[in-house]
Amino acid sequence: MKLILELSGEHPAIPVEEVRAVFPVREQNTQVIIAEVPSVSDLDRFAYTHAAMTCLGTCHADQESFIRMLQNLDLSTKKPFCGRVKKMADHGMETPSAYLEKLIGFHIKGQVSVSSPEKIFRAVIAGGTCYFGELVWELDRTPYHARKPGNRPFFHPGVMMPRMIRALVNMSGAIPGEWILDPFCGTGGTLIEASLIGCRAAGTDADPEMIAGSRINLPAAMTGTADARYLPFPEGSIDHVVSDLPYGQSVTIIGSGLSGLYQQALLEIKRVVKEGNRSVLVTHQDIRQLAGQYFDIIGYYEQRVHKSLTRRILVIK
Repeated sequence: MKLILELSGEHPAIPVEEVRAVFPVREQNTQVIIAEVPSVSDLDRFAYTHAAMTCLGTCHADQESFIRMLQNLDLSTKKPFCGRVKKMADHGMETPSAYLEKLIGFHIKGQVSVSSPEKIFRAVIAGGTCYFGELVWELDRTPYHARKPGNRPFFHPGVMMPRMIRALVNMSGAIPGEWILDPFCGTGGTLIEASLIGCRAAGTDADPEMIAGSRINLPAAMTGTADARYLPFPEGSIDHVVSDLPYGQSVTIIGSGLSGLYQQALLEIKRVVKEGNRSVLVTHQDIRQLAGQYFDIIGYYEQRVHKSLTRRILVIK
């Protein structure tokens, strides 16, 4: 089905790319995309999609076009409903949102209920275009909050938050049943998010304490102590690698420094991942030149965490 997806503004590209890696995207605008999604329940896997609407119509972002679209749609409902409007930064529409919401209520036949609607018709306005539909899904942030690192049975500082990890897993294009490997699994955050979307999770780490902790956090995952330069998996046995590579001081590094570890780990990732599949790597430095020796680089994104740390996210194939 064709759905209008309202995206998070926390990053200019990652919310789009986590959807694009999984489902076909037909149209893109600022924090809005139109995508082909098999089922509304499939949206539960996405971390940076805020809401989804059925695609009822689009129009130019001006009041006259908006009214004409509503008149042409000639909608009616037997359930109490209300209208909601969200304007993105580049919306380009002068008419106030509150008035647009009144227009939705006026032009749809049925009982308006602002306090307890059973249906919500939503307009999202971005880049001079208005996207209009019926709300069918909204992101529930509560499970992500419950899974934040400090709430896990085993905790270690410096790990990524669940929503970011989930986005990385999605950006790999993984589907339920596939194997996702994290060769620097730490406390198991990637394994948890991969398992929750139905993938089979495997993790290795050079630090036995991290492996013991990840087994506490996710007993069902396949985990073990291993050197990422010599992974204990056959050639082409893994569908995707998703991993936050070590940054140096606070991790156990086997071998002759970080650059040597990266190079040899990349060679092992190339060996164990199936030909043509995507993987996602996070580093604190730009390793595109190195990674480009072994992979096709199909995506590169930066996310500033704080003054001394910027994540570099690399999608490779």
